[in-house]
Amino acid sequence: MQVLRTPDERFRDLPGFPWPPHDVAILRGFEGLRVHYLDEGPRDADVTVLCLHGNPSWCYLYRHMIPVFVDAGLRVVAPDLIGFGRSDKPDDPAWHTFDKHRAMLMRFVEWFDLKNIALVCQDWGGVLGLTLPHDMPGRFTRLLVMNTGLGTGQVTEGFRQWRAYSNSQSDLPVGRLLARGKPELGADEIAAYDAPFPEARFKAAVKAFPNIVPDTGTQGDDAPGAAVSRRAREFWRDEWSGESFMAIGMQDPVLGAEPMRALQQVIRNCPAPLEVAEAGHFVPEWGAPIARAALQRFGLA
Repeated sequence: MQVLRTPDERFRDLPGFPWPPHDVAILRGFEGLRVHYLDEGPRDADVTVLCLHGNPSWCYLYRHMIPVFVDAGLRVVAPDLIGFGRSDKPDDPAWHTFDKHRAMLMRFVEWFDLKNIALVCQDWGGVLGLTLPHDMPGRFTRLLVMNTGLGTGQVTEGFRQWRAYSNSQSDLPVGRLLARGKPELGADEIAAYDAPFPEARFKAAVKAFPNIVPDTGTQGDDAPGAAVSRRAREFWRDEWSGESFMAIGMQDPVLGAEPMRALQQVIRNCPAPLEVAEAGHFVPEWGAPIARAALQRFGLA
């Protein structure tokens, strides 16, 4: 296995993305693997917003939301999962497992000793991120959740179709995929989503992720991640005492209105969701008004 690193020059002059990069390569269990992150706003802010992206995006996805949070006086931390964005990229799809990526996020939170966290998550940012609070008691106090789900082992027909499409692609066209969900993306924004992946061999995580979603139909009841996701479901249903806000991209054919309303019923005291009629799967692309509405709900505006 090789660990690939995208050349820095591919990330120059990204539209709407002025923030300097940071990285850490000494997370316990991941020593030597560089994890890129953004860290904006005051380091001593009372609330830290932890923005977690999914597949095949990276923290560029949150460029519309970060300024809203920072202007409210909050600290914003947005890591790139290993294999995505400016983080290092093991080129063997077999390296990428549910447990490894979940463990990296836990070590990341512990390394920076993040507290009073507002978890902001979409897609795999939620599949992984929603499993963190029950094993990290006292750190998470707020949740903003968008088009995602818990990997308890049941997958939708829309997801099966997406997995089949992804598996049929030897070199998934990442930027074009984002543009299908938001046709008004500019060419420079599409290029920003392609920037992490100069060649197909950089996309091992992109190829792996659809196949590591816990699916008891193909992997059996012991599908990696399913048990911890079921424990997370119990936590959100019975133990969660923080504040919540949900936004749904109504044009999403995979994790749209029906699965998100089911998730709302799981999250204790989650209010009626904000329905974003024009938004597709990658909801943070419509994120500024969503961020403002969440801050209003949390009393942080």
